[in-house]
Amino acid sequence: MSQKRSKPAPSSSAPLILYGRHPVMAAVCNRRRKINKILCTKENFEEIRAACLRNDLNPGLANIVDKKEIDRILPREAVHQGFAAYCQELEEYTLDEICIIADEQPRCHVLILDQVTDPQNIGAIIRSCVAFNTLALILQDKNSPVETGAMAKASAGTIEHLPVCRVTNLSRAVNRLKDAGFWIIGMDGYAQNYIDSIDKSGKIAIVMGSEGKGMRRLVEEACDTTVKLPISEKVESLNVSTAAAIALYEINKG
Repeated sequence: MSQKRSKPAPSSSAPLILYGRHPVMAAVCNRRRKINKILCTKENFEEIRAACLRNDLNPGLANIVDKKEIDRILPREAVHQGFAAYCQELEEYTLDEICIIADEQPRCHVLILDQVTDPQNIGAIIRSCVAFNTLALILQDKNSPVETGAMAKASAGTIEHLPVCRVTNLSRAVNRLKDAGFWIIGMDGYAQNYIDSIDKSGKIAIVMGSEGKGMRRLVEEACDTTVKLPISEKVESLNVSTAAAIALYEINKG
């Protein structure tokens, strides 16, 4: 997959601090990630230093600090395992770039999130996207959080491997994907058909809404069809990250 892209990621006022072993080590191994400084406890220093050398990073980026110093710069509930890194947000892809990458693949799928706002949910979804070979994650820029340490932690570092695209208007983005040969499938608990009944060949875009409101009307109307997961009638719905994992597994298995 091509990693070339041009659109800057949205910025936030607070510095981006990745934390936890998997997110920090994955960031060090990602040539697209710009790292400003790494903090680590003494027992983790050699691992970080070796990773920097393997990936042509200055080992001087790594600084040994006390665990309490890392605690001080992170949210109280953050589990950092003695790893933290001040980074720049990953550059994001444009929708045209996603379509160009997809054009080279006769069978692929992307995931579109409509107003899913919890960073940890999005991080878990990113992990599932990478696990099930999703080409890209597409979000609306106004109703989704910017990249955060909590998001990267929930993704277990897989955020480094997934192209992310933010668009102004999801309905227009869906139409652009249709022009690029994608079949648009909306996830709706009230749909008539189940996800395992659809044709999974070709290019597919899965659309998932927030747990409470689901897809917005215009986004749902832009879909080619809607489907649901075959869950028990005793359960009204699943957490969006769990539902995404099941849907992506089903689409990926073909």
